[in-house]
Amino acid sequence: MQPGSRASIDLRALGLLAVLTLIWGTNWPLFPLAVREVSVWTFRAMAMPTAGLILLGIAKARGQSLAIPREHWPTVAAAALVYLGVWNIASTYAAVLIPSGQAAVLGFTMPLWLALISSVLFRERLGARMLVALAFGATAVTLLMVPNFGAYADAPLGLALGLLSGIGWAGGTLILKRRPVPVPTTVLTAWQMLIISVPIVAGAFLFGDGQWSFPSGTSILVIVYITLVPICLGNVIWFEIVGMLPANVAGLSPIMVPVVALVSGAVIRGEPFGPVQWVAMACCVASLSLALLKPAAGRAG
Repeated sequence: MQPGSRASIDLRALGLLAVLTLIWGTNWPLFPLAVREVSVWTFRAMAMPTAGLILLGIAKARGQSLAIPREHWPTVAAAALVYLGVWNIASTYAAVLIPSGQAAVLGFTMPLWLALISSVLFRERLGARMLVALAFGATAVTLLMVPNFGAYADAPLGLALGLLSGIGWAGGTLILKRRPVPVPTTVLTAWQMLIISVPIVAGAFLFGDGQWSFPSGTSILVIVYITLVPICLGNVIWFEIVGMLPANVAGLSPIMVPVVALVSGAVIRGEPFGPVQWVAMACCVASLSLALLKPAAGRAG
């Protein structure tokens, strides 16, 4: 790889990351609005297969092959179950049980779980730079969590589900990084969504609230937006970033999302945002800078 190529990849990754941060960060306060009139399972049962079919249609319109080599189907299915399955259900329930910004913080402990799993199971060594980046990320998450322990005590299931969503996301990311699937990102994302739609639709019938009345126009608009933008577009961008960056760097890349979620929660739902959140934001920026903006190779010093 030429030096200019690495620089262009980093710039493209940063651009995609900025878009993803905005899309996913502003999405968290919308979860409670999406499930006001339908269950969490019903909401996901409407969104996931719709998003998957839309992405397959886009891939087909682009002239991309929709086929996945047979030997890669177990990887695609495992990543879908671990990431999209665990993440979508656990994170949505967490955002309902505790304030949405706090649920985002718990879900985005993913980089810490990713580093832990990589180190324990796969004996991956982290350099000093990544260890410092993780330390900044852990500090940011801690700062955002500590003032809210009261809310977690009142809703311990929300705390557990928030952490579980981060673990699922980390596991799915590692599966795809260790066994890359050689298909376009749109196709990979679409098939994962359709695979996970099967158990989610079944869950909607088994665990849904049993109220199948047609939701209001406002709820429909929220669900349509979440389906098209955070789920369709956001996941395509995420899997593109995963394919461009090493696993530990990709894991750290969305660490600004919970800060945006906290700001969004403050604006939309009146959730708290003060000096602690600003310090956490600075830690996030430091973590991202260390993880993504590597010194140019070959320089003395």
